[in-house]
Amino acid sequence: MRKEDCFYLGKVVSKYSFKGEVLIKLDTDEPDIYENMESVLVSLGNNLVPFFIDKCRLHKSNLLRIDFEEVKDEPTADKLIGSELYLPLTMLPPLTGNKFYFHEVIGFTLMDEVHGDIGVVESINDSTSQDLFEVKKGDRELLIPVSDEIIKKVDRKDKTIFVKTPEGLVDLYLG
Repeated sequence: MRKEDCFYLGKVVSKYSFKGEVLIKLDTDEPDIYENMESVLVSLGNNLVPFFIDKCRLHKSNLLRIDFEEVKDEPTADKLIGSELYLPLTMLPPLTGNKFYFHEVIGFTLMDEVHGDIGVVESINDSTSQDLFEVKKGDRELLIPVSDEIIKKVDRKDKTIFVKTPEGLVDLYLG
């Protein structure tokens, strides 16, 4: 399976016991939905390797304590520390309304209340403090904040996101 077909679940941050259990820092708003997994894909080198789970439970708030079938001692667990965990995109729970996964809206048109069609979502930049739609309109690139105040409606059927951008923002790029 390729990383492009998967989503990032979290990272192995430490060992938990001398029996090889590890703690995973989850990258999710709903950690409890990952409590009863049977397997995960672990990024080792350039490969995603399936690891099967004997026992998996929440530990504190957003940590997951995992006992892998293949890992039963500290040296083996040590080798996993820092490894990223992935799951197939098909395992993501479907979102509705104005909630969406970033990968899901690539190619959607952004339709502004004032300016109309302001371009197509090429990607989402989540490396800044504010997530940004990277939108392409002709030869210009616009950066539009991803926020509940700006996003008015997500139309999955027509692949359109209706937005109300702050006054003057679109003019900075297209004016």
